[in-house]
Amino acid sequence: MKLTVLEEPLLEFSGGARHIDPRHGITDYGPADATNTAVRTIRLGIVGTPAAIQGLRRWLDGCRQPISAKDSRLGRLFVPFPGFDTSTGFRSTLMWDSRLERPIRERDLKKLADLSPQAAVQAAVELYMAELDVLDEEPGCDVVLIARPEHLPERPAPEVDPDAPWKKAPPAEPVDDFRAVLKARAMRYSRPIQIIRRSTWDPTFIPPGGTKPRQQDEATKAWNLHTALYYKAGGVPWRLPRESTDLDSCFVGVTFYRSGDHTTLETSVAQVFNQRGDGVIVRGAPAKISRHDRQPHLSEKDAHALLTDALSRYRKEHRHLPARVVLHKTSSYLPEETAGFRAAADDADIDTTELLWFPTNDSVRLFRPGAHPPLRGTLLSLDAHQHTVYTRGSVPFYGTYPGMYIPSPLAFRMIETESSPEHLAEELLALTKMNWNQTQLDGRLPITLRTADKVGQILRHLSPQDRPQGRYAFYM
Repeated sequence: MKLTVLEEPLLEFSGGARHIDPRHGITDYGPADATNTAVRTIRLGIVGTPAAIQGLRRWLDGCRQPISAKDSRLGRLFVPFPGFDTSTGFRSTLMWDSRLERPIRERDLKKLADLSPQAAVQAAVELYMAELDVLDEEPGCDVVLIARPEHLPERPAPEVDPDAPWKKAPPAEPVDDFRAVLKARAMRYSRPIQIIRRSTWDPTFIPPGGTKPRQQDEATKAWNLHTALYYKAGGVPWRLPRESTDLDSCFVGVTFYRSGDHTTLETSVAQVFNQRGDGVIVRGAPAKISRHDRQPHLSEKDAHALLTDALSRYRKEHRHLPARVVLHKTSSYLPEETAGFRAAADDADIDTTELLWFPTNDSVRLFRPGAHPPLRGTLLSLDAHQHTVYTRGSVPFYGTYPGMYIPSPLAFRMIETESSPEHLAEELLALTKMNWNQTQLDGRLPITLRTADKVGQILRHLSPQDRPQGRYAFYM
């Protein structure tokens, strides 16, 4: 047994400058691609009710100017938003045109409240798709903001018997997720969409029949939304640094999800990321649940085809193949899967291939004296193969633990590797920072796995004949 505390990985910003925190780095140095003139102006389309369009524009106009940080003694955790303007921060600005605004009548959306949850989702998607069809014919749009319907029912909560609360409640009616269905349908277009709730731009809003949702402070909301918009428009907010002695590495996340009609047990997904943060999505063959360990697995042929396709897409995107491939998989490796992945890497003449398994159930926990959990970056090695790393935990730079609940560490198993456990854990820690939807150091999963569930929720609404978009920006 061995305990190690890893250093917080650095991120790279404009001019090669480095910092451990995304917000401090962008504020001090600018985004990694500050010289990219294509994202100095981001042209936004907006779809929603006239009131939502006006409210969004007012809020985004306010975000052009600096926004003060939350009043707190934790000055490094709560950071002012520098304003979204060409002279500061992201060195970019948002621009809109009335031709890129597609209003939806309020009375049409109010009718959704009278429908069943499933019918309401489908009707809402059709309303928005009609406007996206028209907007797709307009040139000069980079990202489309979708103002989520206020009257769209949420997933119903399971009912509880008040006389017997210990009894297992019957499953709720299956309800498709509006976000997932709309994103799947919108993949036919060439620009990504960003779905936004009214509570983001209107902190006083209370959903119909609901309670006021928990709110982030205004500066944090601005940071998270504008980072996502910048990335979706083609920008690179930050990168992972790469030393001249490092092998050019590619990280492939393999996970599984149910098909939309539930006829296919599981289907594999690969998310391919290089060290610069560029990602592509590929879809693999159906998987089967093994009687041996009750986990989903691929055949040798399908494992070979999946990695071959992933490397082909990687080469198409980056004009070269990596020297090293690291597979992150959410189920264990059967011998035939290992053979298939290894053969695909050999066919592509990949110098180094490393296989990691991330078990979902692991009981190992660490406890630290005092009120705070273990430090982020704490690595516990039980033996040569079993390891656990705290990707969420107390952050010395912040002076606190930024999460709300007791953090669960990330367990990983080294199946076939050449790197040390410390090096692999450092990479995992760094990959938790490559999430363009948040800017604090409180992500548990590496980017290869974090979006797996959401990507699966979207892909399950595509038919086998539909080719999914390759850019990660279409899924986040």
